[in-house]
Amino acid sequence: MRWPLVVAMVVGLLAGSVIALIVVSGTPGREASGPQPLTTGKALIGGPFSLVDHKGRSVTNKDFAGRKMLVFFGFTSCPDVCPSGLQVISAALDKLGPKAETITPVLITVDPGRDTPAVLAEYVKSFHPRLVGLTGSEEQVQAAAKAYRVYAKKVPDDKSPGGYTIEHSAYLYLMDESGGFLTHFPSTVGVDRLAQELAKAL
Repeated sequence: MRWPLVVAMVVGLLAGSVIALIVVSGTPGREASGPQPLTTGKALIGGPFSLVDHKGRSVTNKDFAGRKMLVFFGFTSCPDVCPSGLQVISAALDKLGPKAETITPVLITVDPGRDTPAVLAEYVKSFHPRLVGLTGSEEQVQAAAKAYRVYAKKVPDDKSPGGYTIEHSAYLYLMDESGGFLTHFPSTVGVDRLAQELAKAL
């Protein structure tokens, strides 16, 4: 047998083994058991809601179409986090001036039992003139909170009206003109930082 032929046979056998190993093992870094799910990297925050505004009108997410929303979940009896967060929102929008007119600040209560439209109407007066307060039935509010991945829970508190307070997550959610999630901020964000980030989104 000629040596060139022997070498060719050996090379062919090795190449076949390597190909077989790749087919059996699959692409490095992936399981060979089947196709893998694709991820888009977009947070699943927000969605349809049906609530009542502080003027007593029934509204849905469609009523805000064409405008960005800066959404905050809180309640009027909240002693510190909620009013301070709403003050930051108001100051940041004032800092932006006319440029911020395409952003609607929205407070969705997590305490619909106490936060009626009338109560919200008085409360929002203390903040930005374009702030919209939203409430509704327990089921409506829970559905909105679930859509935004908001944690809210009643806890006993003898010092609060009704004998309870609300533990809740405190983030500001910036939504685009179609109600899609853009980004979020902690309620402790500073006025300047929030104004800068909102300006980038305009």
